[in-house]
Amino acid sequence: MRVPSEEPEPTMNPIAAKQPTDMKNFSKLSRAFLLKLELRSHPTLLCVIRGALEPLMETLGFSDENNRAIIRAVDEAVSNIMRHSYHGRMDQPIELYCNRLRRRADGKIEKGVEFLLFDCGPAVDPTKIPARPLDEIRPGGLGLHIIRRSMDSVEYKRAGRLNRLRLVKYARPSKGGYESAEEKPS
Repeated sequence: MRVPSEEPEPTMNPIAAKQPTDMKNFSKLSRAFLLKLELRSHPTLLCVIRGALEPLMETLGFSDENNRAIIRAVDEAVSNIMRHSYHGRMDQPIELYCNRLRRRADGKIEKGVEFLLFDCGPAVDPTKIPARPLDEIRPGGLGLHIIRRSMDSVEYKRAGRLNRLRLVKYARPSKGGYESAEEKPS
């Protein structure tokens, strides 16, 4: 027997259903996604994201250091959506897509990963989001530094009623070898 709860169970209406036409077709323009998560803006769900991304980044061949940096950046981006876009409301939709990327750089193929995060919060003016000075010692305010330092590309776009954050990271040869197992020469 189900005991009625005090709060009604929220139904998940995928953000994709609310997307303008140009956003509904983004997957045709992009790669097929490796992972799609639809979740509510409840902070306890951050562990679900981290738990899903860790084995995926390992599978894609990122180094342990890059793996941690990527997961930290995505975790921070989702935390910022929860805190700043939704102002702590814990029942708002967030969608996360993860895609493989490839690009040619210096005559070599670089493999990477792209994360697309969608939310229905108010529009954001990225020029008005201050990153606090690193020499200022106090808790909080380092999220943008973490995201920008961890990822190769960070792009924000407003499309209709949706915020879209795109995070990209490529694996590259490092001084002591390769940052990605997939890029080691055979």
